[in-house]
Amino acid sequence: MTLPSSALRTAAGHIGRRRFLTAGATAALAFAVDLPGSAHAVELKAKEITENPFTLGVASGDPQPGSVVLWTRIAPRPYEPGSGLPRAPLSVGWEVAHDELFTRVAQSGTVIADPEFDHSVHLELNGLENDWVYYFRFRVGEWISPVGRTRTAPALSADIRELRLAAVSCQAYYDGYFTAYRHLAEEDLDVVFHLGDYLYEYAVTGVGGYRNYTDRQLPALFNRETLTLEDYRLRYALYKSDPDLMAAHAAHPFVLTWDDHETENNYAGEDPENSVPSEEFLLRRAAAYRAYWENQPLRTPQLPVGADMQLYRRLHFGQLAQFDVLDTRQYRSDQAYGDGWHAPGPESDDPSRTMTGATQERWLIDGWRDSSALWNVVPQQVPFAERRDRPTADYLVSMDDWDGYPASRNRILDGAEAAGVENLMVLSGDAHRAHACDIKRDYQAPDARAVGAEIVATSVSSGRDGADQPANWNDLMLANPHLKFYNGRRGYTTVTLGTRQARADFKTLSHVTTPGSPIATTASFVTEVGSPGITPA
Repeated sequence: MTLPSSALRTAAGHIGRRRFLTAGATAALAFAVDLPGSAHAVELKAKEITENPFTLGVASGDPQPGSVVLWTRIAPRPYEPGSGLPRAPLSVGWEVAHDELFTRVAQSGTVIADPEFDHSVHLELNGLENDWVYYFRFRVGEWISPVGRTRTAPALSADIRELRLAAVSCQAYYDGYFTAYRHLAEEDLDVVFHLGDYLYEYAVTGVGGYRNYTDRQLPALFNRETLTLEDYRLRYALYKSDPDLMAAHAAHPFVLTWDDHETENNYAGEDPENSVPSEEFLLRRAAAYRAYWENQPLRTPQLPVGADMQLYRRLHFGQLAQFDVLDTRQYRSDQAYGDGWHAPGPESDDPSRTMTGATQERWLIDGWRDSSALWNVVPQQVPFAERRDRPTADYLVSMDDWDGYPASRNRILDGAEAAGVENLMVLSGDAHRAHACDIKRDYQAPDARAVGAEIVATSVSSGRDGADQPANWNDLMLANPHLKFYNGRRGYTTVTLGTRQARADFKTLSHVTTPGSPIATTASFVTEVGSPGITPA
C-alpha cells in the first residue's frame, strides 16, 4: 500500500488514540519521513508571536572538538497541543559569544523552526574553538531566550589532565521536585550524562502527583498515559518547563541516552510490556522516538526514521576519555521468564540473547580496539554488575538488567579484554539507588580480580524521598561482596577523571516531595589507573 506524501504528513501529526490501528495508519507514522518544509511555504512572522516563546528554556549537548549542538523549542503555550503556534515555519535568530554579556560574539545567524518537528531547533555549530566555554541565546522578534552556557570538547590529540562530569537518571515528575538539578546547575562540570528515564509515560494528576501543588492546577490532558505523538510532545513540555531542569540544561552540555519510560515500561526491542499488536506498539515507539529527538540537544545522525533511531554514539575528550554511549532498549532480546526478578536458568543463560544487538556490540568492541584513551567509559541504562537479591542459594536477579543477559555481558567483557582496555568504567541508572561496585568475571570467587568499576547514579526524583538504607540494604550488601556502596536517597553522582585516578562523589538530597532540600556528599570512591575496581576515597 502506497500513501501519498500529504497523507503521510497528516497521519504523522494527527493520528488518533485508537487501540487497534490499520496497517496503513501504522505505515503512515512509523515509516514516514515527514520532511520539514514539505507542507508549508508561508513563514510565520515574528511579530505574530505575542507571548514568551522560550517557556522551555535552552539546552546544549553532544560536545565535539570545535562543535556543539544548541537546542530550544518555540512554545508560547507549552501546555496546549501545537504550543499555541500555527503549523508554519518560523525564523529564529541565534548568537554564540565568548562572554555572558555578548560583547564578543563568536558566531550568529538564523535557523528555521519547523512545525513538523514541533518548532524545535537543533543547531549544530562548527568552527568553534576546542575545549572552550561559550554562551548562547536565541531570539524571536523582540523576545530573547535565557542565556545558556556550553563547552566544546578538546581536540582528539589533546593531553588534558582532568574531566569533570555528572551522571543523572530517572526523573518522574509526579514523584517529586527536580531539586537535584538546581544543585547540579551550580556544579563546576564539563558535561552531564543522562542515563535514561528522562520522561515517564504515566499520568500526572492536576496537583503534580506527590508534588502536591497548591498554587496551580495542571491541565487534564496530562492525566493520562502517553500513547500518541501529541501526548509525548505535551509531556516533554511539562517536564521541560520545570525551572530546576531548565537551569541545569542552561548551565551544562548534556549527553543523553534513553531507557524504557521515554516510550513504555520495560519494552524490549519490538516487544511491548503488554500484549498489544506489534504494529500498534511500533506506532507508539515511532511517536516516542520522534518526540525524544525533538526535545533533546541531539545531532542529525540521531534523527529517527519511523520507529528506528540510532542513539548509540561515541564521544572523545582528548586522550583522557572515550565515551561509548549505549542503547540497551531498542535492540535487546525480550526479557527471560516474563521479566521481573527470577532465578537464573537456561532461558536467561541462552547464549543467543543480546542486550545491545549484534551491530551495536561489534561497534562497541571495535571502538575499544581503536581507542587510545586512558579511560574507556560506557554510559548506559541498567545495572551492569551482578546483583543478587539475597545471600542464599535461592537468590533471584533482575531479568531486565544485564543479569538477565549474562552471555551478552560476557561478550562485552571478552571484547574489552581482547582490546586491552585497562581502565573500564560503566555509568548506569534505572535502579533509583546509588551503587559503587567492582565489575568482575566471577562474582562469587573472593579472590577474583576486578576488571572495571561501575557507578550507578540514583534517581533525580523517581521513588520519592527514599532512605539512606532501603529495606533490602542488608540482603544486597551481604549477597554482593563486590557492592561497596548502596544508598536509596535521590540525587546524582559527579565523577572526576584524572591521569592517576577517577573519583566518584555521590550527592544526595534529604527530600524531594517538598522543594528546597540541601545537598550533601554521602560517600566518595576512587578507582586507580591500571588497578580496576573501586575503593573508598
